[in-house]
Amino acid sequence: MRKVLGIHEGSGTHWVGDGFPVRTVFTPGSTGGRLSPFLMLDHASATRFGPAEHPRGVGVHPHRGFETVTIVYEGELEHRDSTGAGGRIGPGDVQWMTAASGILHEEFHSEAFTRDGGTLEMAQLWVNLRSADKNAAPGYQTILESDIPSVDLPDGAGRVRVIAGTLAEREGPARTFTPMDVWDVRLAGGRPAALPLRPGWTAGLVVLRGAVSVDGGEPVTAGRMVLLDGDGGDVAVEAAGDAVLLVLSGEAIDEPVVARGPFVMTSEDEIRQAYEDFRAGRFGAIAV
Repeated sequence: MRKVLGIHEGSGTHWVGDGFPVRTVFTPGSTGGRLSPFLMLDHASATRFGPAEHPRGVGVHPHRGFETVTIVYEGELEHRDSTGAGGRIGPGDVQWMTAASGILHEEFHSEAFTRDGGTLEMAQLWVNLRSADKNAAPGYQTILESDIPSVDLPDGAGRVRVIAGTLAEREGPARTFTPMDVWDVRLAGGRPAALPLRPGWTAGLVVLRGAVSVDGGEPVTAGRMVLLDGDGGDVAVEAAGDAVLLVLSGEAIDEPVVARGPFVMTSEDEIRQAYEDFRAGRFGAIAV
């Protein structure tokens, strides 16, 4: 079984734009790089929005050097970026955006959600890229709920949606630059389960709803992350009531991480170059 290295408490709620009240569950600084290639996770817990005349969200902004993975649990979002890509995602859908050499994008509540109002819950994960891939062409993947395979856990303990990586010979649809597992796990209360993690990979469990005991320990409540040792295999989990968590596990990138605002590079010089390129308009533009 995996050893628990620590439990990370999320930050207080802060707003990203005017559409996303989030808690930052972990950052590169809080994990000491022990969850590489995963950099950061923001969780917007279920929040009710009334009808509005104009979409709420985040206007045009840049990224370079990493990927963003947006998972919607409730509500509906729309995305546009400087590659010309865009799309709408609703409950169960995922947007996997590769910033790499540089991208501009925006994220807003969808037109229908803005008009009607409703409850929004989502998580956004930042995934690092190797230095050799930070200059790759930017890209975008829309992953619909119907594209994501689901694996039932034994004895009715719940089910796992495989967004990236593999589980029980089911392969997730996300294309990744380095090997990783990103699993959306729904646990049934009172039914223990063993999640098979890859030996030698980093691993963390992010609790989004409910409370989950890991390896028989005290329940870990929503908005917290359990950091696990890379040695060992399975991790034992049990929820007191129904719970939702993200399992993040991957092959570590053994390179420096220098993060400043919307850029994640390997040196301060590369960060300065990213800001210079952005100000000079080298990230392209979003079509009007």
